[in-house]
Amino acid sequence: MALSHTPGEAPRNPGPSWGYRFLRTADRALPEALFRPLRGAGTWVAVATLPRQRRCSRAYLRLVLDRKPSLADVHRHFFAVCEALMLRLRVANGHPHLCLLERGAGDFSGWLKSERPVFLGTFHIGNSDLTGFMLVGQENKRVHLVRLRVGNSHDTEALASRFGDRLRFVWVNEPGELLFALKEAAGGKDAVALQCDRPDHSARTEDFDFLGARRVFPFTIYHLALIFGRPVLLSFGVPLGPDRSVVHASPAFEPVEGEPRDVALDRARRHFQEFLRRVEAHLRANPFQWLNFIPL
Repeated sequence: MALSHTPGEAPRNPGPSWGYRFLRTADRALPEALFRPLRGAGTWVAVATLPRQRRCSRAYLRLVLDRKPSLADVHRHFFAVCEALMLRLRVANGHPHLCLLERGAGDFSGWLKSERPVFLGTFHIGNSDLTGFMLVGQENKRVHLVRLRVGNSHDTEALASRFGDRLRFVWVNEPGELLFALKEAAGGKDAVALQCDRPDHSARTEDFDFLGARRVFPFTIYHLALIFGRPVLLSFGVPLGPDRSVVHASPAFEPVEGEPRDVALDRARRHFQEFLRRVEAHLRANPFQWLNFIPL
């Protein structure tokens, strides 16, 4: 969900500072038949007390549903965020979860079997946040996650503690360290994962067709790919039952030695646009899995 802060304050996720620990404790103490309705009631509180996120949810749902969304639709959208968070917290508590790769994702599968470094482009869809962690735990890959440091990210901290030094963070709100950290990460064999659907913290953005209009998306990942000579793989993960997720992935965008930069960037734009079409098709079939609550 979108972060909340005012100028001069550290950004933070919506909700009380004790919320994450309460959810983990309640999950251990209560049967699911009682805890799920409690989460639903808490989601109604979020709908009532987060007007900016509620407006963004309505605007997005109007586009993807092609009709005026009801208040129940907005609640369902908010509840999807709650359930994605609960899954991350359960995995942090040791709950087993398996990530599978969709059929036809040959380039992504090939990377998993190789030692080749890549840039991974991720989206806030379904279980995508979790699959990044599971690539580390399940596939024993080493990944640097480029993220915004926030004041209450207990779910991220708890998941990171499971995987030790195979998972490292590069913080975008520390610009003095960002470029150095990226150079260090990209100079080795580790994967570097960047978010590709929230433009606020990206140095390079471009306009693409998405949900019926030209909209701004981060494009830094492709500039980095050309600088470091690494391929780009875009992906998002969605639920496949209570204990499984399936990862949808793009073909690789491969830098070509000697190719003029403007030609390479045109190829990159086509690569990103094609994957956005897949994202949009998935969201029209599964509208409540878009976990961004910011203006489109």
